[in-house]
Amino acid sequence: MAKKKKNPHRGTTLESFLAEEGILEETQTLAIKEVLAWQLLEAMRTRKLSRSRLALEMGTSRSQIGRLLDPTDGNVTLATLQRAAAAIGRKVRVELI
Repeated sequence: MAKKKKNPHRGTTLESFLAEEGILEETQTLAIKEVLAWQLLEAMRTRKLSRSRLALEMGTSRSQIGRLLDPTDGNVTLATLQRAAAAIGRKVRVELI
């Protein structure tokens, strides 16, 4: 009978696994952006705001709103997030932990 090979990652945390793979920072960035995009979309639904209306209220283009709501696009500035939050009646809170 062949001996089973042990999983070298068994008992480690997801965070340590992602760090070993060299993708921890990238994964965390993507997760943060996905949550922000989801929160914006939910607030837009609640307020019945279309992308076009949000763009108008923010003084920007609809394509910029598309980038803002795209969870894979990590190039969103804090200023843009603050303007979007203000347009949906929310605030942005950032903290270092």
